[in-house]
Amino acid sequence: MRQILDDRWLDVIFREARTHRSWRPDPVPDSLLQAAYELAKMGPTSANCSPMRLVFVRSAEAKERLRPALDRGNVEQTMSAPVCAIVAHDLEFYERLPLLHPEADARSWFVGKDAAIRSTAFRNGSLQGAYFILAARALGLDCGPMSGFDNAKVDAAFFPEGKVKSNFLLNLGHGDGARLKPRAARLAFDEACRIL
Repeated sequence: MRQILDDRWLDVIFREARTHRSWRPDPVPDSLLQAAYELAKMGPTSANCSPMRLVFVRSAEAKERLRPALDRGNVEQTMSAPVCAIVAHDLEFYERLPLLHPEADARSWFVGKDAAIRSTAFRNGSLQGAYFILAARALGLDCGPMSGFDNAKVDAAFFPEGKVKSNFLLNLGHGDGARLKPRAARLAFDEACRIL
């Protein structure tokens, strides 16, 4: 039987982890971003398709490129975060399937099938984005995922070739816990789940 994480680690990753909007100025080294990716990439995706692509926006110049795409309420938290990850998905992910899923001709499942490409890329890229959040938390980073931005502007600024599409933004760093609001409610098991 596999070992179960003790409560201390479950608290770090889930129960005590919070969505942060205010940040301490502590830097986030490249090695920590790479370590989080190395963990996140191990999470399952359909046919191991791995469509997530990340752009880590850290420099002042890169943040200024991002600023026009942000909703007004998200500007300060993003500009003050040590890093903002653009979590995106590659619509040409299937070109890597001969390497990632060599046991079948998985590439042929997608070539010329736009609806399947888009739904598979979005679904699995979203899964990988969630894995990345958990990996970042496990490595001591706080996270601030958000949707309040203009995807078309982000894509034009960071993915002008058109094959990669942004999904959500993820501010990363060490949050200012003193500025957290009380945790919002969550649905109870019986409100969200059924066992049939």
